[in-house]
Amino acid sequence: MATFLLEVGTEELPASFVSEAIAQWKSKIPTDLSQQFIESGQIEFYATPRRLAVLIHELPERQPTREEEAKGPPAKAAYKGGKPTKAATGFAASKGVSVDQLEVRNTDKGEFVFVRQTIPGRQTAELLQAMVPEWVLGLEGSRFMRWGDGDLRFPRPIRSLVTLLDTQLIPVSLENGSEVCQSDRTTTGHRVLHPEKVSLDNAQDYVSALKSAYVTVDPLERKTIILDQVAEVASSVDGHAVINEDLLAEVVDLVEWPTAIIGKFDEEFLALPSKVTITEMESHQRYFPVRPSTDTDQLLPYFITVSNGDPAKSALITQGNERVIRARLADGKFFFDADQKQPFADYLPQLETVTFEAQLGSVREKVSRIEKVTSLLSDQLGLSPKQKQQAIRAAQLCKADLVTQMVGEFPELQGYIGQKYAANSGEPAAVADAIYEHYLPRGAGDSLPQTLIGQVVGIADRLDTLVSIFSIGKLPKGSSDPFALRRAANAVITIVWDADLPLKLYPVLTQVVEDFAASREGVDPDALMALLIDFFDQRIRTLLQDNLEIDYDLVNAIFGQDKHYQLRSLTDLLDVRDRATFLQSIRNDARLAVLYETVNRAAKLAVKGELDTDILDPEGIVDPTLFEQPSEQAFYDSLQTLLPQTQAAQAERDYSKLITGLEQAAPTVANFFDGDTSVMVMAEETAVRQNRLNLLGLLRNHARVLADFGEIVKS
Repeated sequence: MATFLLEVGTEELPASFVSEAIAQWKSKIPTDLSQQFIESGQIEFYATPRRLAVLIHELPERQPTREEEAKGPPAKAAYKGGKPTKAATGFAASKGVSVDQLEVRNTDKGEFVFVRQTIPGRQTAELLQAMVPEWVLGLEGSRFMRWGDGDLRFPRPIRSLVTLLDTQLIPVSLENGSEVCQSDRTTTGHRVLHPEKVSLDNAQDYVSALKSAYVTVDPLERKTIILDQVAEVASSVDGHAVINEDLLAEVVDLVEWPTAIIGKFDEEFLALPSKVTITEMESHQRYFPVRPSTDTDQLLPYFITVSNGDPAKSALITQGNERVIRARLADGKFFFDADQKQPFADYLPQLETVTFEAQLGSVREKVSRIEKVTSLLSDQLGLSPKQKQQAIRAAQLCKADLVTQMVGEFPELQGYIGQKYAANSGEPAAVADAIYEHYLPRGAGDSLPQTLIGQVVGIADRLDTLVSIFSIGKLPKGSSDPFALRRAANAVITIVWDADLPLKLYPVLTQVVEDFAASREGVDPDALMALLIDFFDQRIRTLLQDNLEIDYDLVNAIFGQDKHYQLRSLTDLLDVRDRATFLQSIRNDARLAVLYETVNRAAKLAVKGELDTDILDPEGIVDPTLFEQPSEQAFYDSLQTLLPQTQAAQAERDYSKLITGLEQAAPTVANFFDGDTSVMVMAEETAVRQNRLNLLGLLRNHARVLADFGEIVKS
């Protein structure tokens, strides 16, 4: 058993590519080995900014010898008059065997020619030699580059290639025009601490040899070192580092020999909102902020950076970092002070100069539309006059910070800066908070708006975006969604669900579409509405499955096969959520399985009748004078008992009452079909037959209040 080392040495790679490349290798390399019938031991993946590497342990010397069987042409095409045809000789030649080795066998599709072969295993070294270029050049990512005069593409120039099978060098070449990168046993150490080349005698020496050259090749080890060092230097100033996981992952892939060092900035900058200072540090400088404790948003006048340089020069490095952060924070303070020399509302007219979308006008025009939608939502949700006034004011100011100098410098602070400036300008706290919250959630897993005003303005903003962008035909296609319309629709639904808002989305959406179409020529409100209905339909389905973990067939049952369910779901988003979660719960506790047979048996026969699916009351629909058996009267009585239970379930969204009623009716229905006084539903007399079908149709209709049971897949 041998160990194979592949290391690709490069110029400094983008941190984002380092983790992406290793993730791709973790998927591809084990798969490729398996396809070549090579079983290995542990596979270890390593990466730094200047190298990607993999160590494959316990590799066999060669593939195992194996028996393979190949199917050829039909026997009648392979042989004529007992002699092989060109089809037979061609097939034999393609497999490297003589015609005498072919066999004719019977299959369920007739007689075919087969051949069995013994395939000797190839040397592992030979296979690796062929696979390595595919592993290297098959990596995918953005912003690949060319260098020299060749066509080879990679995120940064490849400078070395190590391919060792234990002590054996496997020759591999990567050609790039006139340049050829030929594999050898030489790699590089740390650029500053060990600029000399590192020669590897054995693949198994890789990790220790690089560590001797001041390179920690294991990203997980570097992460642990960074966290320990950052915590240690933070404690030296009685502080706690603010660890942003995304920043930590990036820093891990920016260094080979990490050294955490602490720097200081002037306390005057603590007057800045903490998020401004943190954004300066994290987004622009890759620094970790420091707080006095973990339960406060306040900052200490310190920062921590992870150096990839000479630890002996840490003091000098710190001085440089302090100069940089001082300049950055000074810019931030200048922007913060300059922006507030005028009332926040005075920025509103400047939104005329900011384009929302070329065909849809300025952000100022969009703000006017958001105000109208906010007013509509406020009325529909029953906000008080004061709440409505605050919501409209928040809608009016929600985009004003886009034209401030601070947001111009830090776009990621939009909303947060608006909240600060609005509060400092004397706007009510509810208005200021809503300006920040209306952007929430910014993505999957983000926090949701917690105030009613923030929820209303956030929904209004997104509804306007959806309606206006859909009106110009820029719908999401495949993975392309430049206006984040899927995220916008998801946010509307998620906000409603999280806050239990009694929002009737369908009538609101209808009014927004009509108002928008009335203000613009060439917009067909019916066509636009149809697109939006289907789009929201799909978003609800996706969220039910992905976020609430509802089984796919139960989601289908909730939506059924007709527009009734679709419009009902859009009209009452809380109801569609509650029906789905309840249906999943009764599947999980096995109550659904018991009802499934009863309801579906009734529903399958009920389609032969003519009863509308929205009728629940048997009065006037079923004629008791036509009953011929006691089981029919019992069925009728059970429907009358079920009616108030179903009505209560609808009114209170408590579908346990409906299911309890159906469970109580189930024995009566079973007796109707199979008991001592059972009946033949499809009686010869038309009136009797229709009467019995109506009984079944009513039971089906009661079940349909929850879902279309016909869409449920039997467990």
